[in-house]
Amino acid sequence: MAGRPQPRQLAFALPHAESFSRDDFLEGPANAAALSLIESWPEWPNRIMLLAGPEGSGKSHLATIWAQQAGARSISAHALTAAVVPGALATGALVVEDLNPQGFDERALFHLMNLAREEGAFVLLTARVPPVAFEIELRDLRSRLRAVPVVTLMPPDDQLLRALIVKFCADRQLNVDETVVSFLATRIERSSAAAREAVERLDAEALRLGRPVTRALAAELLRDDR
Repeated sequence: MAGRPQPRQLAFALPHAESFSRDDFLEGPANAAALSLIESWPEWPNRIMLLAGPEGSGKSHLATIWAQQAGARSISAHALTAAVVPGALATGALVVEDLNPQGFDERALFHLMNLAREEGAFVLLTARVPPVAFEIELRDLRSRLRAVPVVTLMPPDDQLLRALIVKFCADRQLNVDETVVSFLATRIERSSAAAREAVERLDAEALRLGRPVTRALAAELLRDDR
């Protein structure tokens, strides 16, 4: 009937698969050193290594690649306890994800590092900041952790940022042209997390409005942030 308001289309947050295979890892100067470390295994300078970088910089992707080739198990740092350490190291290789200044059991990590050294196991740690920024009460752990070699992932350069935007769009089966990619790349924070968030928001807004993903839609979305 005339005058009746049209129903508003709802955007449902459906899961989108993201591949963590080696073929899907996007290379660039920002992550070259970290990728080189993963590909040089088992010829590492130390059996315990740490990847440091901001959220979305590729740490988990690289850790997954290494876990597949090394037969490593994976555990989040906050789930690490002394009781699970022996089982976690059972394959001789372990990924400990998202080590942060407050979210881990210091004695469990110290036990892990000692046991890994005794058994000749490999351990790959990931963290957003290097351990030098951690305030650690256990003195022996503090010195041991700060001695672990750190490989840092840097913010993406322009080429890598554009490639990330294209990848995140492809993960969501979004067809976008170069004008959309260029517009986003020049107006968002230079980080993988920002690129992922921008694509997620653009996808949700296009679905809500029933419109294709275009530069005009991206401009409207980012203009609303001001």
